[in-house]
Amino acid sequence: MTYWFAIKGKNLLLANDGGTPAVPLSDEMPTPQMPGTAIHDIGCLDGHDCKAYCIAGDDHPGLEECDLRSSYFIIGPSLYDMAAKASELVYWDMTTRYCPVCGSATEQTGKIEKVCPKCGHQIFPSISPAIIVLIQRGDEVLMVHARNFRGTFRGLVAGYVEPGESLEDCIKREVMEETGLTIKNVKYFGSQPWPYPSVLMVGFTAEYESGKLKLQDDELDAGCFFTIDNLPELPQKLSLARRLIDWWISQKTSQGHQDGEHL
Repeated sequence: MTYWFAIKGKNLLLANDGGTPAVPLSDEMPTPQMPGTAIHDIGCLDGHDCKAYCIAGDDHPGLEECDLRSSYFIIGPSLYDMAAKASELVYWDMTTRYCPVCGSATEQTGKIEKVCPKCGHQIFPSISPAIIVLIQRGDEVLMVHARNFRGTFRGLVAGYVEPGESLEDCIKREVMEETGLTIKNVKYFGSQPWPYPSVLMVGFTAEYESGKLKLQDDELDAGCFFTIDNLPELPQKLSLARRLIDWWISQKTSQGHQDGEHL
């Protein structure tokens, strides 16, 4: 049987038979695909093939729409990772149906390749790199609230990499633009696909060097340094921001235990 990741806009369709909603697992796709779009092979999970496609219409008996982010807490990390990949491929498929050079209909020739049969232009999924950085100042961490956040939680400074810019240059520029601070000891932490719609988040840690906190008003509406004893509402577990913050908390907790042992 196959896991079917049926995508509608920013939502994932889940099977609901009265219990916990789940990714459809069956021999046949659970609802028709949109004409002119592809069925994407996105891998294998627990011995089952995984396929993704864009659905047609609004009537889907036995299925319910679920926001992709919210699905993380319903279907779990492994299936969510597949759903994220499914969403990105479907988005690419839907936004590259016509050649950007000559306007002709494109043809899919590989898992992640399309070609214009008229002018030969090749199209691959476009990934936008972005950075996110946890800034430490002694026993404090900088946490901010961006105006585009969906909730009241505090996150970390982040931004898109500009053309001709290295990741390190992007970090320093974004931190200066958004907070007025300079940083040092920038270190790579990890990365995460962020399918909203097609971003690769690259995480770093850094240390405060100098400057007075001055928030970029059109980007941030709140921000300050916090200690481990007065942390605000944190981002959800699915985000790289939360992984960075949890790492920082574990470091401070471990340091506190070690300090206590020497008393």
